[in-house]
Amino acid sequence: MASASETFNQTTHDARDQIKQLRDQVDSLMRERVTPLISEAAGRAQEYGRQASDMASAQAEQLSGRVREMPLTAVLIAAAAGFLIGRIAR
Repeated sequence: MASASETFNQTTHDARDQIKQLRDQVDSLMRERVTPLISEAAGRAQEYGRQASDMASAQAEQLSGRVREMPLTAVLIAAAAGFLIGRIAR
């Protein structure tokens, strides 16, 4: 018959083994499923950021072209916008 100390030691050893197995399973899941998903999401975010940057650059170039085509209109619009912002800010 096993003593209480031996039973306690065996139970502690079994619990440690189960915790190690669970830790190994979590590590495996992180490597196999979570890490690739995070990597894929980061790649998508980077692509969307690049697309947004390209779109903003294209819009800025288009606006620059319009200002060069109609400088007087651009100055009048800027003055009107400044006036409105000044009135609202008071």
